Amino acid sequence: MWKQFLSKLPRKSSASGEPGQCSNGSGIQRTSSCGSIPPGRPASAIRRMSSAVFPSSVVAGIEPLVSFKDVPNSEKQNLFVSKLSLCCVVFDFSDPNKSSVEKDIKRQTLLDLIEYVESSNSRFSESAIAACSRMCAINLFRAFPPNCRSGSSGGGEGDEEEPMFDPAWCHLQLVYELLLKFIGSSSLDAKIGKKYFDHSFIVKLLNLLDSEDPRERDCLKTILHRIYGKFMVHRPFIRKAVSNIFYQFVFETDRHNGIAELLEVFGSVISGFALPLKEEHKIFLLKVLVPLHKPKSVGLYLQQLTYCVTQFLEKEPKLASSVIIGLLRYWPITNSQKEVMFLSEIEEILESTSQVEFQKCMVPLFRRIAHCITSSHFQVAERALFVWNNDHIISLIAQNRQVLMPIVVPALEQNSQNHWNQAVLNLTANVKKMFSEMDEDLFSSCLAKYKEDEEKRVSLEAKRKLTWQKLESAASFQPVTGHTAVLVGHQPSANLIATLTI
Repeated sequence: MWKQFLSKLPRKSSASGEPGQCSNGSGIQRTSSCGSIPPGRPASAIRRMSSAVFPSSVVAGIEPLVSFKDVPNSEKQNLFVSKLSLCCVVFDFSDPNKSSVEKDIKRQTLLDLIEYVESSNSRFSESAIAACSRMCAINLFRAFPPNCRSGSSGGGEGDEEEPMFDPAWCHLQLVYELLLKFIGSSSLDAKIGKKYFDHSFIVKLLNLLDSEDPRERDCLKTILHRIYGKFMVHRPFIRKAVSNIFYQFVFETDRHNGIAELLEVFGSVISGFALPLKEEHKIFLLKVLVPLHKPKSVGLYLQQLTYCVTQFLEKEPKLASSVIIGLLRYWPITNSQKEVMFLSEIEEILESTSQVEFQKCMVPLFRRIAHCITSSHFQVAERALFVWNNDHIISLIAQNRQVLMPIVVPALEQNSQNHWNQAVLNLTANVKKMFSEMDEDLFSSCLAKYKEDEEKRVSLEAKRKLTWQKLESAASFQPVTGHTAVLVGHQPSANLIATLTI
């Protein structure tokens, strides 16, 4: 199709087609052009092109390469549809030198379409909406190569892989920009648009968020948010579809590239929830957002996840205890990096937690914090002790000191005697001093109880060791016959050795 009209192309020059990058003001960065258009024939030659050159979907009598400025207002919608049909041709970018002229024609056509959508004041016709939806679907919806779906395997710095950039981005970015401006345009009637930007379109758009190209995910994030705001009828479906992606990620694949972007969109969605919260939204918090702390790659999206959780708690503070208990259920026992992250999130949640909600979860929570205080990993112990730098948390602890001091003081005393890190020892001493000033009698009582329990523990350990020594000694004098089990001590007796060697 393209080769039939290449010889009839005019010289086309535009500042927007020059090499380099420019921001369009919507978060989509335009990369350098795919090629350049060589000099051709005058513009009049283009208008004489046969309709057989184009697909049957192109409106008859409207030449796609004509500028919008050269046609009357009554024909601009038809020209818009014609240009959209022209852009339905998808090129192979595996070879940068292949069809370079045609690629640049398409790029310039997309730029014309974007400019028209930005400046259009009249309502888009249904045929224009259908053509735009079709063109975006043809260009955007595609399967990713297997190596693009590897995902990140962990939350550490050394686990991050180099992202793969789509070679067709110089076209894809313009299609995304056109879709973004088209959805956000006041000329788009949402009642008509919802028929073409339907559930199937939304699901395929969500599937693209697994792209390894961060530029594409950033565009999709903005477009998804715009669709959610434009088409209110699709909102429940979008929430359900995103929940399914999260479920699959947490409980099945543990691999997805777009979790952070989806959470970023939902951060603003949650802030718009009306009060009182619907049961559906509470389920989303407890059954979707809380389990998202489970994957080992949580560090890649923890910031967005924490924001979503805190947005819920600002809306409904009574959910704080349920969230904290849920976090304790997914606590990373063997992953010190994640423990530090969890402690930071716990502190942020406690900042907005009321006294009543705090009392519902304080015992299991501070048992876990006490365990973290005694951690041999100094960063975990240090982060747990930093909790006492928060004035609101100190206030909560002070009002419940009769319950919490007996849980925490033993861990502090154990740290004072055994921990290897000087920074942890200094922080431990500060917290002990704080407790002493808070309630000296209770603190002294807890210390005395710890020392008493420690003496009992040492005595019991010595008694247990003596009992085992007696058992080993008694067993060493018993003859060994057949398959009789033998209890061997650290230094077997000469009689036992002689018996075993017979």
